[in-house]
Amino acid sequence: MYDNSNGRESGNTIMAFGLGVLAGAVTALLLAPASGEETRRRLGTAAQKVGEKAKDTVDHGRQFVSEQKDRFAGAIEEGRQTFRKETTPTSTM
Repeated sequence: MYDNSNGRESGNTIMAFGLGVLAGAVTALLLAPASGEETRRRLGTAAQKVGEKAKDTVDHGRQFVSEQKDRFAGAIEEGRQTFRKETTPTSTM
């Protein structure tokens, strides 16, 4: 079984899927019988929707990275504290 603990692979999959959807939508709009003005309007609307989804994906990615950074920083600090505790000499008087 594949371990996807870093999240990078799922982000690439989502991006590839989004690009595929965009390519399909553009192809459908260009091949559909419509006036040039209507086709441009449809392309503009589709591009706007894709842009919004891309922005949401980027925002989600930033949030994920920030959360992971905070978790990593907390783990490092906890490790430092444990190391200091274990290496500090104790007096036995």
